[in-house]
Amino acid sequence: MSNNDAIAPNASRLFWAGFIAILAAGVGFAIRGGIFDNWSKEFGFTAAQLGAIGGAGFSGFCFGIIIGGVIVDKIGYGKLVVVALLCHILSAFVTFGASTPQNAYDFLFWGMFIFALANGILEAVANPLVATLYPKQRTHYLNMVHAAWPAGMILGVAAGWLLDDKMALNWKLQLSLYLIPTAIYGLMFLGQKYPKSEAAEKGASFVAMFKSVGILGSLVACYLLALFFGDIFKNVSPEQSNLIGYGIGGLLLIVVAVMTKFSIGSFLLFALFITHALVGAVELGTDGWIQNITGNLFSSEQGKYLFLWTSAIMFGLRFCAHWIETKLKVSPIGLLFASSVIAFVGLTLASSMQTFTVALVALGIYAVGKTFFWPTMLAVIGDRFPHTGAVAMSIMGGIGMLSAGLIGGPGLGYAKDRFAGEELKKSDAALYQEYKAEKPSTFLNIPATAAFGLDGKKLAEAKEAKEKTDSQKAVVLADQKGDRATLKADSFIPISMAVIYLLMFLYFKTIGGYKPLTVEEASGKA
Repeated sequence: MSNNDAIAPNASRLFWAGFIAILAAGVGFAIRGGIFDNWSKEFGFTAAQLGAIGGAGFSGFCFGIIIGGVIVDKIGYGKLVVVALLCHILSAFVTFGASTPQNAYDFLFWGMFIFALANGILEAVANPLVATLYPKQRTHYLNMVHAAWPAGMILGVAAGWLLDDKMALNWKLQLSLYLIPTAIYGLMFLGQKYPKSEAAEKGASFVAMFKSVGILGSLVACYLLALFFGDIFKNVSPEQSNLIGYGIGGLLLIVVAVMTKFSIGSFLLFALFITHALVGAVELGTDGWIQNITGNLFSSEQGKYLFLWTSAIMFGLRFCAHWIETKLKVSPIGLLFASSVIAFVGLTLASSMQTFTVALVALGIYAVGKTFFWPTMLAVIGDRFPHTGAVAMSIMGGIGMLSAGLIGGPGLGYAKDRFAGEELKKSDAALYQEYKAEKPSTFLNIPATAAFGLDGKKLAEAKEAKEKTDSQKAVVLADQKGDRATLKADSFIPISMAVIYLLMFLYFKTIGGYKPLTVEEASGKA
């Protein structure tokens, strides 16, 4: 890796430390996705409950990256790395406390939340740090550092494959593997000197950095936070949970409005925030379930093959962003538009896949599409809003992860429950009554969305039966049809993103084209 454009002599070590930190998150994420079936079987969770637990593995990220992004320019990168390291260790102890159906949900939920909190803090460090280290090649280096995510997923799936499918070891041992890269990134960051962001170097205040976010940008984040707090308080006060959530979200929005002297903020940044919420839902939400879905449609082993296949594609292509941008003369917005269309095609094909060969093609296309979403969106923020320091970049990352945790993961879990239940009810109403879950699944705590999925333990028994009865075959078939319908519904997200990116592309055409801005240029446009 060339350091010709780096602004610090230790840029390479800092870059690779950030790479390993994101890799640790990928390892934990992949292993967690592979043991969903272990949790369902051991604790009797529904798909919606598993989606909520997986969602906490995103929601905590939001708090980590937003709080970290707000304070990183003031307290420095080193202190945040220490906090993240401690949270990664603490999350292991909390998660491993799950032992019975009565306590498992809470321990797993909060263990995943703390794990995600650590990941968010680390991205509050890595994203602005890499953008600062390589100001002339942000798209290239941000895509490269985020190649660590699929690399971590490859390692996590391979480890889970060996330890779970082959050796049948306890899921707690499998999940603890992320602590190895955790120790490595801690050592690599140790004792390093860090550069300041361009905005911090020029002495920009926190309020000045926040003005471009303003009321519009904060509205997106506060809405998702309102959903999060509403979900948290549903166990305390089911009737008032949504009211409490929206009250907290509204109060935070008022604080931002007063702090920024009622700055409306940038409409472009507002549009980027909304789009990144969709990115989080389709990329990370799908990643959280795809191993489970493909393992259900084919076999657990083939599901892991497919997950490794898509992760390998992402890993390789994220080193090609610079070539695409410079040789093919494709702007970051053009790259995002093309990626959205490709992801839509991939998911649409995946929704009707019947053979492993078709799955390789369909999910390979989807993997190409999703590869550049997250890091290129961060690069756009760095290019067009450098005067916001780490603030806008971190808030956008938080929005993406919170959306994955509240909409993507739970939404796909809800869709699986709803579609599988509807398929079984349509084919055999009496059998549906026998296999339906005790509690209904809902989406975003909306009572009108209530739908009964299939009981996790009974479904697992039907899947694992060597010689299935006709009833068990019908249940498994309904579950598979539900998975295909879920992928079809998922495909509408990237095509919606494509429309937004097309409008952004046309906007930049009207102002002379897309180009990176300096702090002074961006401040003049704010």
